[in-house]
Amino acid sequence: MLEDKSKIKALDSILDTIGNTPLVNLQKITAGYEGHYFAKIEFLNPGGSVKDRIGLEIIAEAEKSGQLKPGGTIVEATSGNTGVGLAIAAAVKGYNTIFTLPDKMSMEKIRLLRAYGAEVVVTPAAVPHNSPDSYTEVAKRIVRETPNAILANQYYNPKNNESHYKTTGPEIWEETGGQVDYFVAGIGTGGTISGAGKYLKEQNPDVKVIGIDPEGSIIRDVFYNRKSKSEGKPYKVEGIGQDFIPGTLHFKYIDEVVEVTDKESFLMARRLTREEGMFVGGSSGTVAAGLLKYAKNFKPDDVIVVLIPDTGERYLSKIYSDDWMRENGFLTPEKITVKYILDGKKKDIPPIVYVTPKNTVRNALDLIKEHNVSQLPVFENDKCVGAIDESIVMRLIIEDSSTADKPVAEIMDHPFPELQTEDRVTQAIDLLTRKNAAILVKEKNKYIGILSRYDIIEYVTV
Repeated sequence: MLEDKSKIKALDSILDTIGNTPLVNLQKITAGYEGHYFAKIEFLNPGGSVKDRIGLEIIAEAEKSGQLKPGGTIVEATSGNTGVGLAIAAAVKGYNTIFTLPDKMSMEKIRLLRAYGAEVVVTPAAVPHNSPDSYTEVAKRIVRETPNAILANQYYNPKNNESHYKTTGPEIWEETGGQVDYFVAGIGTGGTISGAGKYLKEQNPDVKVIGIDPEGSIIRDVFYNRKSKSEGKPYKVEGIGQDFIPGTLHFKYIDEVVEVTDKESFLMARRLTREEGMFVGGSSGTVAAGLLKYAKNFKPDDVIVVLIPDTGERYLSKIYSDDWMRENGFLTPEKITVKYILDGKKKDIPPIVYVTPKNTVRNALDLIKEHNVSQLPVFENDKCVGAIDESIVMRLIIEDSSTADKPVAEIMDHPFPELQTEDRVTQAIDLLTRKNAAILVKEKNKYIGILSRYDIIEYVTV
């Protein structure tokens, strides 16, 4: 029974949980480096990222100015996280949302936006920023064609910077007791690093702001040369870096920019999850990897705050998928084993396609055609007793068509060589260059797969 509502400790809406994220001491990944390292954990915002801060600010300003009217539609070009921040605020306030995303974004982000009731339009990522098919230009077109619609415009909206000047910067200053020496953050729209950086430098001009940029983005090049040498190149990390300079990015608040590769980003994200217990996204890995690259500049008493922008839940099908990591060449152990290559093979055929000595040559050809393979091992009583090769079989049939109905035992060659899963790939390469068409792979006493010359070539050329 409700007797005194004032005694109930409840917030008015989910929007009141945005911000005031904690600082957490980094202990594992920074071991051995000088300085005191603290992570600003932005994935604890209700939408799982730092972008929740700007979503609320942008909508509030649009309402105040009269641009956004009841029942209106909010449109935005987003890598996913800004869309979530806008979608949460729009859901609470009763607005419609339409978001455009490049096709390199994870399926988890697309499904999450749709869960909030948003319409999602996927556009090609491999087009210039000013192409009519780019996600930014498509968003502008949707606004023109949709009545009572506004463009959130995170790349040029000053409220992007202002939200971090009003919240992120002051929180860091208060949480460190004004002792922060370095602020490290990724550069996407530039709003976070420019807004928070401006506030921190106003409190203490000696605070250094270090930006982190993925390899393939033009931002680092423009920062140091004031003119890009290229239009950038594709990269896989999401929500960070650009092929243009956003209006919300202000270099005057940034002291240095560090470049990080996709592989460094994703491996560091997995380290943060497994060593620090922080389930983070790829751009968080980018920032942490850049932090350690720059760490040689820190002194023992320096206080370093690194902003961790989003959660890893949106990347389960990518950076937290061993198959995806292997396919893209990011998950490479120091010792490349036969099993590593085997695990990276496509899973669209059985691990081992084989025939028995009593099967006909025609049976073997049917299997070769069905599974699109060039050779088959011959098994009898769970042991490899021979092998057949497509080119040899075809030659024999052309010479004598009756060969097709003969048992495999009459034409089979010597068995394929065998390796254990822990053997090095160099041993496989050596065997395959000795006129062996394939290698059988065993785990202890059990056959678990087969590697062909094509499998090795595919691995080497990735």
